[in-house]
Amino acid sequence: MSDQPAYSVEREFDIPLEILWAAWTDSVALEEWYHGTQHSVVPGSMRSEVFVGGAWTVAIDVPEEAFIAYFYGEYTKIVENARLEHTLYYTQSVDEFNAKDMSLPHHNIRIEFEAKDFRSWVKFSQFGDLPESEAIQAQAGMESYFDSLSEYLSIKD
Repeated sequence: MSDQPAYSVEREFDIPLEILWAAWTDSVALEEWYHGTQHSVVPGSMRSEVFVGGAWTVAIDVPEEAFIAYFYGEYTKIVENARLEHTLYYTQSVDEFNAKDMSLPHHNIRIEFEAKDFRSWVKFSQFGDLPESEAIQAQAGMESYFDSLSEYLSIKD
């Protein structure tokens, strides 16, 4: 895989870093916001075991396309309040999602965090082979996830 991401999305928020970190690591928090603004997490599908080798899973209901997007992987690097890295597997098959075959081709995700005075910064990068048109679509999707995160954090503020 390339050292250059297929795409990245970053934002700053007017909250302490610890709250931002918790939003990205706590299963309950993730279930509330980890979806595009027009989508929702399938209840009970979110899992976030924040330790190296720990699993993460989520199913996203995409009603305008009439399917559920299933994502899963495992954490590969964790530096509290600074960095999360994990594998990313994607399928539209509930059977593949339930099997969680970690030998399939996957992408890698890096999420970086930083305190900036009274604000917090986060950057999400996806690494792996992704055709340009899909990278543009994935980036737009993640921008929508960040919009949901912003909405979630405004309630926590």
